[in-house]
Amino acid sequence: MKLRRKNKLIAEVATSSMNDIMFFLMLFFLIMSTLLNPNVIKLTLPNSKHSQAIHKKEISLSITKDLQYFLDNKPVMFDQLETEIQRAVANEQEATVVLRCDNGLTIQDLVNVLEIGNKLKVKMILATRTANATAAKK
Repeated sequence: MKLRRKNKLIAEVATSSMNDIMFFLMLFFLIMSTLLNPNVIKLTLPNSKHSQAIHKKEISLSITKDLQYFLDNKPVMFDQLETEIQRAVANEQEATVVLRCDNGLTIQDLVNVLEIGNKLKVKMILATRTANATAAKK
């Protein structure tokens, strides 16, 4: 007499939803990685030995090698730069403009921007890379 079950259990793993989960994870990490780095303008900053932290309202002004100006990551033409900086610091009493200039710029290009800040009586600080950051990149 042979006793066997007619219903055999077959172990299966349904992986059809795995594609959806992987897609959502990839989308989540892509979005989060862009939010973590707000300064996406690629610049090579000049080096310095000391660093200083700023604890006031900070307005970022980036200048690339090809003289493209970005005020808080928004492109601005040089002739509109003065009015845009004035608009950005209008609501702030102690606003500081942080200049992030590519180290390939001429001194005259930097002086042109500093003259605008001096005319508006805005405190401007030149952002640099510390020696530790330079050594870590190599």
